[in-house]
Amino acid sequence: MATIRKSVIVDHGASAMFALVDAVEDYPRFLPWCAGVELLARTAEITQARIAIDYRGVKTAIATVNRKQEPDWMRLEFAEGPFEKFRGHWLFHPLGPDGCRVEFELDYAFAGRAIDALLAPVVGNILETLVDRFVERADALRAAAT
Repeated sequence: MATIRKSVIVDHGASAMFALVDAVEDYPRFLPWCAGVELLARTAEITQARIAIDYRGVKTAIATVNRKQEPDWMRLEFAEGPFEKFRGHWLFHPLGPDGCRVEFELDYAFAGRAIDALLAPVVGNILETLVDRFVERADALRAAAT
């Protein structure tokens, strides 16, 4: 089993960062590995989506049900894909009116050795850079608005 943990302090509010993570339909615009998104359900309590991954010729998809409490947290729960285990969370801690600490944690394991051998390098790279991609997107959206 692998674990990813990342925490960053950003000069964007918790609500703005939460909204970026929740807006799965926008992922193909700024996540280079995201080949498409199918939004399956969205309410105030959950966002459920299937995300197509195409990275360096490796293609797969994952569906999650993300339970959430805006703007504080989002819990990631596995629904379908190449994983045996996939569970994690995003936390958004306000730091004044225009900043927050973003925490991302994910524990995952693939459904078999062959899948692990194929997908571990791809998924590892994606997850290690995920928080950075969201911060870059928040910066780009702010720059475009000014």
